[in-house]
This record gives sequence, C-alpha cells and structure tokens, in this order.
Amino acid sequence: MSLLTSKQLSKYKNEGFISPIDILSLQELKKVKDEIEYIEKNWPKELIGLGRNNAHYISPALDEVVHNSKILDAVEDIIGKNILVGGTTLFIKEPDGKGFVSWHQDAKYIGFQPLNWVTAWLAITDANEDNGCMFMWPGSHKEKIKDHKDTFDKYNILTRGQTVENIPKNNTVPNTLKAGQLSLHHPMIVHGSGVNKSKSRRIGFVIQSYIGTDVDQVIGKVFVQQARGEDKFKYHKHTKRPSKLMSKQNVILRNKANKELSKIFYNNSDKQGKY
Repeated sequence: MSLLTSKQLSKYKNEGFISPIDILSLQELKKVKDEIEYIEKNWPKELIGLGRNNAHYISPALDEVVHNSKILDAVEDIIGKNILVGGTTLFIKEPDGKGFVSWHQDAKYIGFQPLNWVTAWLAITDANEDNGCMFMWPGSHKEKIKDHKDTFDKYNILTRGQTVENIPKNNTVPNTLKAGQLSLHHPMIVHGSGVNKSKSRRIGFVIQSYIGTDVDQVIGKVFVQQARGEDKFKYHKHTKRPSKLMSKQNVILRNKANKELSKIFYNNSDKQGKY
C-alpha cells in the first residue's frame, strides 16, 4: 500500500531524504523504549559498542518496528515491493555527552550494490538541534562518493570515524523529529549529527538498511530478514524473527551477524574502533 505522496517522492528524488513521517503512537513508542531500557538494566553490555548493531535480533519490540507496515509501505514506494532488512543500529547519545556522528555517506563502507536501498531513522525520543539531531546536505546524493578520512576519533559514533571534510554547512539543514516520527534517506546523501547538549538522552533506532532483493553485499556477507515480497536472487542468508526477548539462540545469531558486519565496516583497515 502506498504511503508517500508524490510531493514526498519528489523531495526524496531531488533532496535525498524525506522527513518527518508519523509512524508510532506514544503508546507504541513506550513499549519500544521500555524494552531498550530493560535490556540495558538487565544485560548492561548487550547494547554498547558493537552490540548496538542488529538489536532487532534480540528484542521483539525492535523487531516489530523493523516490520512495521507503515514503514514498509513508505520503503516500498522507494525501492519496490521485495524488501529485505539488511541490519539495524541504535544511536544513543547521553545527556551532555561528547558523542557525535561525522559527515559521511552510508554507501561508502556498507557495500550494498546496486543502490536500491534506503535508510530509515526512527526517533525513539525527540531529535532536535539541542540534543544532536541529524543534519542533511540536500542534493549531495546526486554526486559521486566523496573522499572520507578515517579519524578513529574516540567520541565519533561511526565505526572508523569516517569523515567528509570541507562540508558547506550553510547548505545543510537540521532533520528534526518528534518521538515516533521517521525519516528516510538515500545511501549517497552526506549527513552527520552533533553532540547532545541537553539534559535528556537522545535515542534513535536506525534500520540500515532496507534493501531490495536485487541488492548484493559486495564486501562480505550480511544476515537478512524477509520484510515483504519474495527473494528470487538469494544473495544473503535469511534469518527468523525473534519470539522471545534475549533468547540464547538469538543472542548467538546477533553476535554472528555483528562479527560479519565488523568485517565489512573495517574492510581494508589496519585499525578498529570501539563500534
């Protein structure tokens, strides 16, 4: 079922992102936030470092978000009806923290080809300029992959601290979201986010990414879930959805997926970051 308007699709084509899209009610959102905090309290090491990736394998609440029909309707409008979940990431910024995300393009290191994929960014809490929301460089997705410098900055939430330098910041715009709202962005758009200067946590859950079944992983391998349609290409290993919170089997699966993801992110690097 189509969700996006022709105006929104035109914006995505011309600017490289769409925002905001209303997705979760406050009640639905509370369920997700409560489960994240429950995992953090009872399994404090599971959602830090590399563990912030692919948490939808160990959390039924996050898995429900990944398979949310409204999100999939919007994604289908962009990449077609045959949709795979290629991975997820939690971006959590603590109050008055130093964590930031440098300017980058998702397509630089992820290794999905062709570019028939899209990243969905769901605000679990409000995301604004004060607490470190994303900034987008509209139209930059129409250009080629830019040079990225691997900084390995200890406060950079990206794996390698990969950074596009000399960004025309006057041309960038804040991507503010209310809790429960979603943005969708193109794999080539240059984007980043600053530190959380507020007194509250900023939590974002990112499906990175929804990929068409025609999309292969050209660097390593990823685990996927069938979100919609069918997979005639069979490029990836399919996994089942979790039925129980933090089940041993799903924790093992998540760890395997993250090990393979680490190989992709640190391909051709002699150094590794904490993420």
